[in-house]
Amino acid sequence: MAEMKMSAAGQGLCSCHVCNLVSRRERTSVSAHCPRCGASLHYRKPGSVSRCWALLIAAYILYIPANLLTMMETGSLFNYRKDTIVSGVIELWRTGSWMISIIVFIASVTIPLLKLISLTLLLVSVQRRSRWHPRQRTRLYRMVELVGRWSMLDIYVVTLLVALVQFGTMATVKAGPAALAFGAVVVLTMFASRQFDPRLIWDPLQKERTL
Repeated sequence: MAEMKMSAAGQGLCSCHVCNLVSRRERTSVSAHCPRCGASLHYRKPGSVSRCWALLIAAYILYIPANLLTMMETGSLFNYRKDTIVSGVIELWRTGSWMISIIVFIASVTIPLLKLISLTLLLVSVQRRSRWHPRQRTRLYRMVELVGRWSMLDIYVVTLLVALVQFGTMATVKAGPAALAFGAVVVLTMFASRQFDPRLIWDPLQKERTL
């Protein structure tokens, strides 16, 4: 693979993480501040990889109770049941709501897991200073950021059901403890993707090693 042209960081240009102003910073200086907002200037987000790993590991841990604990409790005069995400998907499928079942499974099980795996792949490749398909990895990062907000679909469904059923007097629906863990997983992965600096993907392709 041919070497890329010199990066902005290689020319001493630095983008402010607060107001996005591009200004020049001397590499010999210990610290520098944005001339517009006064924030500290860095060629790359400081501690990006370590912070992203911390958030990602926490998300992996919470992903387990999010799928094993009760997501929704429903009760009436005749029966009472507790459903996890997976058992809820199975029940929707059994009752003929196949489309809703597929949507909930993809949004609440598949997408969060794929986000965790994708961020892990990005972090490992960055730490190994891999040159493997930088464009595809950058697109993968953008996709992780884009789909992040849609992973809350299961929480939306529970909230909607609670609001609708409470209008009646013969049944109740309430969110279970998994809802909190699931919401935490979504928030943690969103924060992790925000902490990740995608410019690190391209650094191994430059002749200089950015600081």
